[in-house]
Amino acid sequence: MILNKYKNLWLLAFAVILITSCESDEWDLPVEEEIPLTAGTADFSTFVSVGNSLTAGYTDGALFLAGQSYSMPNLLAQKFAMVGGGTFTQPLTNDNIGGLLLGGNIIQEPRLFFNGAGPARLEGMPTNEVSSVSPGPYNNMGVPGAKSFHLLANGYGNVAGVATGQASPYYARMASSPNAAVIEDAVAMNPSFFSLWIGANDVLSYATTGGIGVNQTGNFDPSTYGPNDITDPNVFAGTYSGILDALTANGSQGIALNIPYVTSIPYFTTVPYNAIPLDAATAALLNGGFAEYNGGLLLAEAGGFITASERAARTINFVEGNNAVTIVDDYLTDLSALGAPSYRQATADDLVILPASTFLGTVVGGNPTLVNGLSVPLEDNWVLSSNEVSEVTVAVDQYNVTIAQIAAQKGIAFADANSIMQEIAAGGLPFDEFTMKSNLVFGLTFSLDGVHPTQRGYAFIANEMLKAIDITYGSNFVDAGALLKAADYTTFYPEGI
Repeated sequence: MILNKYKNLWLLAFAVILITSCESDEWDLPVEEEIPLTAGTADFSTFVSVGNSLTAGYTDGALFLAGQSYSMPNLLAQKFAMVGGGTFTQPLTNDNIGGLLLGGNIIQEPRLFFNGAGPARLEGMPTNEVSSVSPGPYNNMGVPGAKSFHLLANGYGNVAGVATGQASPYYARMASSPNAAVIEDAVAMNPSFFSLWIGANDVLSYATTGGIGVNQTGNFDPSTYGPNDITDPNVFAGTYSGILDALTANGSQGIALNIPYVTSIPYFTTVPYNAIPLDAATAALLNGGFAEYNGGLLLAEAGGFITASERAARTINFVEGNNAVTIVDDYLTDLSALGAPSYRQATADDLVILPASTFLGTVVGGNPTLVNGLSVPLEDNWVLSSNEVSEVTVAVDQYNVTIAQIAAQKGIAFADANSIMQEIAAGGLPFDEFTMKSNLVFGLTFSLDGVHPTQRGYAFIANEMLKAIDITYGSNFVDAGALLKAADYTTFYPEGI
């Protein structure tokens, strides 16, 4: 009886404790403390962004209003505004059609949109007249098409030079004066913080045109370069140093990004080298057409003009199934004295450019025996050959060494865009609930032009920059949960915006 009495009292006490504990759970649960956002030692009061199309907000093959609103620096400026950043101005276009006019004539086509099957051009008429200048300077000093040395060139925004290719139509719309230089306008804004992403076009125009330009390594005079040439690495180094000297002269802080390999963007990876399927009969017919060419290679080898390995590489042979396209390769031994052209079939190391997707398999002059990419080898402008890929890669590597070294010397933040893009191309990188990949259209990262990012792609890059800024300047965009959210940004623009 006594034992039962104490037992009951113990059970009653335990029940009271349990009930009291349950009722007070809502007060005892740990509350996640919100971390206040701070700029650290960074001063974002006047943010100026310098670069090319990747800075301007170019996407889907054009510069247009909606794309500019989601430009990488504009997204950064929105975050900087949370910790003292000021107004961010951009040289806004007139509409969402894109494209440019010069004297009423179209010099840049409207933007691309996804028509359900693939990229297509809008049929609207551009309204952005280059000669209608809205003088800057602006906080966004991104100039599509600009190479490194263009940023230092006075007169690069002179409308009179646009028609002859001596000036940029994009900079002409925004230059503070006809004789201004991009870097002068940027410095005139007296930036407290800047971003610099320049150098891609020093190799990209060479690559996107299939290597029709000249590798100017060893030529230290950029005034003699053509529009599709590779910039000499020493010229790039001197130019880049001058740009950063100008931007940091008054103690400005900033961040620099390096240059991605062309092999990581879908403009060069979408169209396979073995894109054309054949049946057995067509393969045999084509082989008959190249029999004389292949026989000539055997004679050239026997005469000591080429090695056995080059003869094998130049031999053209089609089979049932998918076949490597035929190409013209000027890096092959010149056999024109023997009447032999420089033909071979492509390999996986050759990059067929994106525009070739609508050219491969078309016939010449209505003659069904003359098929582009098969019986008619692709000219140099359709393919970045393996040798040309190597030239571009070597140049990019040298540029990137310069960028990393000078950024470190200046003590500014650095984002390794090259490594990031390689990881995206290799399998993808997470961005919230999404995986950023490099596939055209559906990879989320790249817009319909195969070179420039989507809204979400620009947001991803901006986040990587914020992470690097945190490391260098002690800001806490990451820890405070202030990064951009993937779901807030789309991957391509509809036709009707």
